[in-house]
Amino acid sequence: MTNVRAPIVVGVDGSEEALRAVHYAAREATWRQRPLRIVHAFIWPLFHVPLDRPAIGPPEAGLRNQAHRIVKQAMQAVATATPDIDVDGAVVTGAPAAVLTAESRTAEMIVIGDRGLGGFTGLLVGSVAVQTTVHATCPVHIVKGDTDRTGPVVVGVDGSPLSGHAIDHAIDEAAWRDAPLRAVHAWQPPALLHDDQHLAAEPLVLAESLAGRALRYPDVAVEQVTVADQPASALLRAAADAQLVVVGARGRGGFTGLLFGSTSHAVLHHAPCPTAIVRP
Repeated sequence: MTNVRAPIVVGVDGSEEALRAVHYAAREATWRQRPLRIVHAFIWPLFHVPLDRPAIGPPEAGLRNQAHRIVKQAMQAVATATPDIDVDGAVVTGAPAAVLTAESRTAEMIVIGDRGLGGFTGLLVGSVAVQTTVHATCPVHIVKGDTDRTGPVVVGVDGSPLSGHAIDHAIDEAAWRDAPLRAVHAWQPPALLHDDQHLAAEPLVLAESLAGRALRYPDVAVEQVTVADQPASALLRAAADAQLVVVGARGRGGFTGLLFGSTSHAVLHHAPCPTAIVRP
């Protein structure tokens, strides 16, 4: 369980995408009244030295100065745009996914841009994305698309305990963003199923999952969508006008195996807006 003052942690690498993630993270820190921690993960390059020549140390000073410059520039951007939040920065030696996973143990949330350079290159197309979202112990927000959208917050619901955490996260976000909540339950009926009782039970999964949670924010309008379809297709359709999509890291029924198959790739690659992966 995170500390009351657990920070919002954002990964930076000097790219424009990372700077967008920094501003996104600063907004989250403001809403949640948390400090912001800006982290640059860096792996020192290996230098080849022929055996018949004396070893010359790598230009560590220049590389380290560049790393600190990246963090400082991000901190200055936050100070200019969002001066009322507490900000600190760090250069951490290590692989990006490992660094972010370690940071997640004491973080309220991890925020990362969808693509970048240096430490976070290829976030959504390689192992960094999978490792971070699978191993992080707190919610991970991947910043992509238009971050100024004003549509609903979309959440995937399957009736599992983890999707309950996703609903809690999503309704908090909807309240802070002054946005409606669109809760989506997608299910795939077995072939040749003509069981009216079973069909009637599916909307109850959504209603029971939402029961009581929406009362925390009575001013948040909630739209319930139950559809017999593949989860990825249902979520992406629902997210067409969304400003954020929220899903549990794992689930059952409609969202089983979210981070390990086609659904995860579809949501992370094709959602037109930031995506949040939630853990307990």
